[in-house]
Amino acid sequence: MGVAKGWRFSGKVFIWANHNLDLVHTQNGGTKKQDFSWKWSTTVPAPRRPIRWSLVCGVMLFVLGLISLFTGHIVSDLEWYSQRLLVKRSWYYKLNGARAPVDIWKSEFSKYYYGCSERGSRFAPAVREKHSNGYLLIAASGGLNQQRTGITDAVVVARILNATLVVPELDHNSFWKDNSDFLNIFDVDWFISSLAKDVPVVKRVPDKVMRSMLKPPYTMRVPRKSEPDYYLDEVLPILLRRRVVQLTKFDYRLSNDLPEELQKLRCRVNYHALRFTKPIRSIGQKVVTRMRKMAKRFIAVHLRFEPDMLAFSGCYYGGGDKERYELGEIRKRWTTLPETSPDGERKRGKCPLTPHEVGLMLRALGFKNDTFIYVASGEIYGGEETLRPLRELFPNFYTKEMLAGEEIQPLLSFSSRLAAIDYIVSDESDVFVTNNNGNMAKIIAGRRRYMGHKRTIRPNAKRLSAIFMERDKMGWNTFARKVKSCQRGFMGEPEEVRPGRGEFHEYPAACICKKTFKFSRIRSRNIGDRSSDKVLNSTEARVEHGDDTDYQRPETYDRLNNTGMVKVPVSLTEVDEDDFLAD
Repeated sequence: MGVAKGWRFSGKVFIWANHNLDLVHTQNGGTKKQDFSWKWSTTVPAPRRPIRWSLVCGVMLFVLGLISLFTGHIVSDLEWYSQRLLVKRSWYYKLNGARAPVDIWKSEFSKYYYGCSERGSRFAPAVREKHSNGYLLIAASGGLNQQRTGITDAVVVARILNATLVVPELDHNSFWKDNSDFLNIFDVDWFISSLAKDVPVVKRVPDKVMRSMLKPPYTMRVPRKSEPDYYLDEVLPILLRRRVVQLTKFDYRLSNDLPEELQKLRCRVNYHALRFTKPIRSIGQKVVTRMRKMAKRFIAVHLRFEPDMLAFSGCYYGGGDKERYELGEIRKRWTTLPETSPDGERKRGKCPLTPHEVGLMLRALGFKNDTFIYVASGEIYGGEETLRPLRELFPNFYTKEMLAGEEIQPLLSFSSRLAAIDYIVSDESDVFVTNNNGNMAKIIAGRRRYMGHKRTIRPNAKRLSAIFMERDKMGWNTFARKVKSCQRGFMGEPEEVRPGRGEFHEYPAACICKKTFKFSRIRSRNIGDRSSDKVLNSTEARVEHGDDTDYQRPETYDRLNNTGMVKVPVSLTEVDEDDFLAD
C-alpha cells in the first residue's frame, strides 16, 4: 500500500500519497485499483507514537560511520568543515553584488594561503652531469622579466630532457640594448647550488666535450608553448646525437600546463633560485627602507607607459600627428603586428591607462591624497607633462632615481639592472598596481600570490575605459562607485581566478596551498589506509599540501615518469645519424 504523510493545519490534515496505483486483492480473487491522490480531510487521524530522536541520530551516525569507513573521508572533522564552509564560500569575488567593504591595503583571506613548492617524495634527484643526455644552451629573449620566464622554463626543459643546463645567455639585441650578462644581474653561484637537487647546471660546456665534437652545437628554435612531447620527439634525439644543443629566442617556449611536479620546479626556479646579485639587492633594499621611513605603508605602481609599450598596443592618446609618427616608427620593429583601430583597442581593454587615469582609479578605490606611491617605470612617453596629473593626485610621489641618489648612477645605462630594482621595490610594497598584462606585471603578481597574496590591483581596463570616457558627465561619488564596482574581481583576492586558468607565471596555482589549523586531521590519500592518520594537539598548526583543495591538476604525460624526468628509450641511444635531419 502507499505510504501517506500528514501535516496538521488548524484542525485539518493535508494528506499526501504516492500517485502510483496499488493493487488490492478482493475476496473473489480479483483485484481492484486504489488511487492515492492529494486530498483534504477534516478528520484528524489517530495520534502516532512519538519519534525517538535518539534512535534516528544513532542510525545517522552509523550510516556516516560506514561512509567514512569505505571512502576514507573524515566526516567528523568539524573544524575543517566549518572553516571550509565559512571561509571558502565567502570569498571576495563572490560578493559582486553585496557592496561589502573591502580593505584596500590587505586581503582579508590572504592568511589562509601560502606558497608551497617543495619536491615531492617521488621526485628523483638530479642526474649527475656525466650521466646526463648532453648539454643544453639557452639564448633568452626580451627584457628582464621576459628573460626570467625563459630561464625558468629552460630549467624545466633540461629536467624533461635529462640534460645538463649551461647558464643561459641574456639578450643583448632587444629594444632595451642592455649588454648585461647573467652574472651581472643574477647570483650565478646561488642559482647553480639551489638547483643542484633538480637539474645539473654548469657555467660553460667543458673544454673536453667541445674538443671532442665534430661539429658546432646544433642550433634550433622551438615553437611557442611547446608541449613536453615536442622536446622529447624533436630535441632529445638531436641532443643524444650531437651532445650540445642551443635553443634560441627562448621565451614562452614551454607549455603553460605541465605535471604538478614540473610546475613546482618552475616555482623553485622563479621564486628561490633566481636571486639578484648583492649590489642590486643592496640598492633595492635601501630604496624600500627609505620609503618605509617616510610612510608605514606604500603603493608601487608599474605604469608601463613607455614608448615601446604604447607602440605595441596600437592605441592613441591624443598627441596628434607627432604621436602617430613616433609610435608608428617604433611599431615597425614588429613586422607581424596587424593594423588596429585605436578606439576599438580601447573598448576591448587593450590600451594601458594613462598615469592620470591610474591616479583617478586609485583615488576612487579609496586611497587618499597623502598616500605614498613609488612609480616603477622606465622612460614615460611625454615625460613630466604626462606625469603631472598623477603627481597632483598623489604629491608623495617617488622613483628609484629620487631615492637611490648617486648609488644608482653606475646602473643608469643598464635597463635590466634598473628594472631589477623596480622588481624588488614592487615586490616589497604593501600594494602593487599593474597597468597592463605585460611580463613584469605577470611575474610580480605571481610572486606576490606565492608569497602570501599581498594586495595586487589589476585595472579592469575594458570596463574602466567606458567609465573614463563618461567621467565628465557624472559626479565624483557616482564615478567612485562605478570604479569600485568594476574593480571587484581585480583586487588580487586568492580565488579571483579558477586554478588552472590564466598564465602560470601570473597564477601559480600548483604552488599555492591552503592552510588548516589546530586539531586538523592528517589522512592518507590511499583509501582505507589509516597508518598515517594522526591528530595535532591544540597548540600546533599544520599546513596541508593540497589534500583538501579543488585545484584541477593537469594529467601527467605518458612519456614522463613520476619523477618528472624523461624515460629514454634504448633505441634512441643507438640510432644512426642518417635517421635525423641534416644540419
